[in-house]
Amino acid sequence: MKADQEKLRQLQERLYAEGKRSLLLILQGMDTSGKDGTIIHVIGAVDPQGVKITGFKAPTAEERLHDYLWRIRNALPAVRQIGIFNRSHYEDVLIVRVKNLVPESVWSKRYNEINRFEREVIASGTTIVKICLHISFDEQRKRLVARLLDPTKRWKFNPNDLEERSRWSDYQVAYDAALFRCSTPIAPWYVVPANKKWYRNWAITRILIETLEEMDPRYPEPDLDIPALVERLAPPSRA
Repeated sequence: MKADQEKLRQLQERLYAEGKRSLLLILQGMDTSGKDGTIIHVIGAVDPQGVKITGFKAPTAEERLHDYLWRIRNALPAVRQIGIFNRSHYEDVLIVRVKNLVPESVWSKRYNEINRFEREVIASGTTIVKICLHISFDEQRKRLVARLLDPTKRWKFNPNDLEERSRWSDYQVAYDAALFRCSTPIAPWYVVPANKKWYRNWAITRILIETLEEMDPRYPEPDLDIPALVERLAPPSRA
């Protein structure tokens, strides 16, 4: 992991120095699947100056005045950046579908809309990496219990998590549809087993490394007279 983290840091530096493209990492998963942990242990290895992290919760009053992709567009990473979405536009075909927040005639159209949107993002110079963190029903129970028993983690427990857990089967159906309909050649889904945190961190680090290696960002070649500049920086001669 240490060697991979250093490699990831170097690739991020090349992306930043190149100044032409960006990378977007989308993290989706059930509660306790490790979205926050991934950000800490994987993204924490790179320079924070080149990272933009956005968490998507229930839409605000302002966001409800716009279409569901409006807030996503506003959060896209700028050139040079690695953007991280903790949850994303996929909530609008997951929780929205499971809880019947909009009619099926509305959410069923969103798969194709999302595919079109992601094509536009990629065409603009942003590579998208989509990670679905997959944990088991039993592992989620263990992690929720651990939150309750640890005073330093208890603040993260939300009673609503139990309601969401009761809809586990419905969420599996919704995730299956999102993965099947929105995994495309240019923006595939990676399903990462996340019961073991060390494996989750290693796998996502490797996926990011391989993606950046394929992007192959290059250090720019400034138009500089190197010998002349080195000469000017030479220490003054002593009489």
